[in-house]
Amino acid sequence: MHSKVNDITDKNSSSYSDCIKSKDGNVLMDETDIVNRWADYIEDLFYDDRRNQPEITKAIERSPILEAEVEYVREMNKGKAVGLNSMPVETYETLEKKDINKLSVLLNSIYNTKKMPASMFISTFITLPKKPGTTDCECHRTISLMIRTLEFILKILMKRLRNKI
Repeated sequence: MHSKVNDITDKNSSSYSDCIKSKDGNVLMDETDIVNRWADYIEDLFYDDRRNQPEITKAIERSPILEAEVEYVREMNKGKAVGLNSMPVETYETLEKKDINKLSVLLNSIYNTKKMPASMFISTFITLPKKPGTTDCECHRTISLMIRTLEFILKILMKRLRNKI
């Protein structure tokens, strides 16, 4: 009965709109214009000019990422969108002890050298409307899909920060 009510009230229809408004309020319908508008909006939304930040010269002792912390990847939320490397979190549940060790070596290498491969800086943004049929960028949620390795490092660091706080 619930599905019939939804069919009648059209609740199952997509809330995604095929158009979006430009900065000046004009409705864009061309796919290239829409993609460019989203790129501009997301760039403005996440713009961060850190070039003017002072360089920290004090040496901070950091503890290495432990295998026990890497085991945390098994506890990450399941059923979520795959990252850019198309690996679902569920894949990491099957890691054995030797695999956890290799993953911890990789994460520590990135963490200690402070150098990440260029592919780790790439994210894919997905937009989800907050209201059905909206054409304003501001009325959308943006979700960033990133490579899982970066997500693991960020989760481990976030967990460490939470413990400190």
